[in-house]
Amino acid sequence: MSAPAPGAPVIEARQLTRRFGSFTAVDAVSFEVERGEIFGYLGANGAGKSTTIRMLNGLLAPTSGTARVAGHDVAADPDSVKASIGYMSQKFSLYLDLPVMENLLFFGGAYGLFGKALRVRAGELLELTGLAGQDAAITGSLPGGMRQRLALAGAILHRPEVVFLDEPTAGVDPVARRAFWRLIRQLSSGGTTVFVTTHYLDEAEYCRRIGLMVDGRLVALDSPAGLKRTWVPDRVLVARGQGLAGAAAALAGRDGVRSVQPFGAGLHLRVDPARLDEAGVGRILSAAGAREVVVDRAEPSLEDVFLAVVGREARGEAVT
Repeated sequence: MSAPAPGAPVIEARQLTRRFGSFTAVDAVSFEVERGEIFGYLGANGAGKSTTIRMLNGLLAPTSGTARVAGHDVAADPDSVKASIGYMSQKFSLYLDLPVMENLLFFGGAYGLFGKALRVRAGELLELTGLAGQDAAITGSLPGGMRQRLALAGAILHRPEVVFLDEPTAGVDPVARRAFWRLIRQLSSGGTTVFVTTHYLDEAEYCRRIGLMVDGRLVALDSPAGLKRTWVPDRVLVARGQGLAGAAAALAGRDGVRSVQPFGAGLHLRVDPARLDEAGVGRILSAAGAREVVVDRAEPSLEDVFLAVVGREARGEAVT
């Protein structure tokens, strides 16, 4: 089948399920991803993210349910799916002993590109990724952030409609991560659909929408702002001071306190604003022996969302 019609989702999953014997790795997952969208897929290790990606890439047949990527059925036409996508894994997959340009030429040949057109395209991508002038550099000599940009260039040589990025910035320093995400946003603005998994929840803020996986199920799907409104309606506070670790027990089980978590040398709290405010938290901690206590309001983060969803699941409450 040809590419999806204008306006149609580029990725569609309908009750997508994968079982390994009696174990269900992905359980009836349904979602759509629009053209040019940066879609984040989050979850703890073992939540089913990589299994979902393998099905969407045509590498693993679903046990039940359906999925289409770039207009192609992942079960009936996996070869067309593979030709329409780019994929970048967490583990660096280019050859460390080859020069930068030779790596791109080699992988371009695997995509059916050759000759002058391939060299021009490779040069464009070196420029785009900030690697211009590094053509002859041995890939293994590059810093981690530059290697990741090179790997991204290799994944988009053939101008795929969709690019899957599986933990693309794992182990990369914050400055390199920021530069990498600038590239992702450039791809998105040019119409490329980006499906990304990450354990860095600050990075997920760049996504237009986020799907959150828990134990094989897609339990939340919304924009970052929407997820925060739904899952963290409480007030978020940060307490700083001395002796907080010992005083934190005074907050446990207190009416109006939803959660208390260590936050560096301080405490991260979610409270019911109708029952407790910054001053009230400060008084409780001070009475419990903490000193020089300062309590400030903070904006909810995706980490708060993740903890709220996983915490509800651990308590056996329905996640809707």
